[in-house]
Amino acid sequence: MNWSSTVLTKQLGIRYPIIQAPMAGGPGTPRLVAAVSNAGGLGSLAGGYLQPESLRQAIAEVRALTDRPFAVNLAVSAPARVEPAQIARAHELLAPYRAELGLPPEPPALPNPPEFEEQLDVVLEAGVAALSFIFGVPDPVYLELLREAGIVTLGTATHLLEAIVLEESGVDFIIAQGAEAGGHRGTFIGHPEQGLVGILTLTPLLTKHIAVPIIAAGGIMDGRGIIAARVLGAAGVQMGTAFLACPESGAHPAYKALLREGCEIATTLSRAFTGRCGRVLRNRLSDGLRSHEAELPDFPLQLFLTQDLRQAAAERNRTDFMALWAGQGCHLCEERPAAELIATWVGQATALLGDGEAVEAVEVIESASAANDPDSADPNSADPDLADPVQ
Repeated sequence: MNWSSTVLTKQLGIRYPIIQAPMAGGPGTPRLVAAVSNAGGLGSLAGGYLQPESLRQAIAEVRALTDRPFAVNLAVSAPARVEPAQIARAHELLAPYRAELGLPPEPPALPNPPEFEEQLDVVLEAGVAALSFIFGVPDPVYLELLREAGIVTLGTATHLLEAIVLEESGVDFIIAQGAEAGGHRGTFIGHPEQGLVGILTLTPLLTKHIAVPIIAAGGIMDGRGIIAARVLGAAGVQMGTAFLACPESGAHPAYKALLREGCEIATTLSRAFTGRCGRVLRNRLSDGLRSHEAELPDFPLQLFLTQDLRQAAAERNRTDFMALWAGQGCHLCEERPAAELIATWVGQATALLGDGEAVEAVEVIESASAANDPDSADPNSADPDLADPVQ
């Protein structure tokens, strides 16, 4: 058995079942996306913050660097309600930090957030290989348009109920986001705390109850994690923090340095930077606003309110005010090119599966998954035509 041959690789025409997690706000550059795709994985372009024309340009930049499949990621969320009293309170809470950086007491006027429908039009027009999304499920009309366009869809779930909703919507894959993962929490049913299930629990739970192939995400940093996810029944993995220190990453140099110094207790969950709960490296801003998070505006309003503060901090090498998204595995980050990392992980995974018991374990899990869904075919015996790239 070839550990790297799964329904994910066959359907997308990629070599390895490794997805680079979308990383908005700087790290996820077109260069990183292309590097991962060129190395045999699936690069992901974070498009959630981008206006349609900027998204169109970013897709073009990736395409100029690779002819391999890649994904675009968008945020599915209802427009945030603008509460003047809440905005005023956020100004008050942020004012001391703004003053420390020499900024005016209040940020510029709030811009209009990008419209999901307009972003989706760009994705359909560009005909990218895949669309992943977070914070919910797109309208069925949009999902049907994506299916008709041959674009593979990947939704994000943090617990079983969300996975059931995604499965019923007809998505092609479900990304199981474990509590260890860096960046925004994808929880869209219930409170974020209800979605804090570790990946070692979440992956087998979803593979037991869900027929849609599962992609494991959270705390996976090398070949050991990849094989662990495969043994637990995942068709692939999504890795973000593992790519943060790459030279292709747009993460600030001081940010990368902190990753190497971090450990599993260096991260925390915070709404301070965007109004949406996410895992970051602790710093002064996350600690200072911790007791006031319930008073902050929702996503993306808080994102806009902190935008110039975060930019000024980056210009001054002040990591205490940056949004330092990172997962609990940050201490395993390596400052190496993306292609080199993937080659290393593939070597590690292949070496681990040199053990006959490990090979047998993966086969047993896959057989059990097929048994749970009698109508599904063995992903490793899929039609070879599915190996052709969607893009």
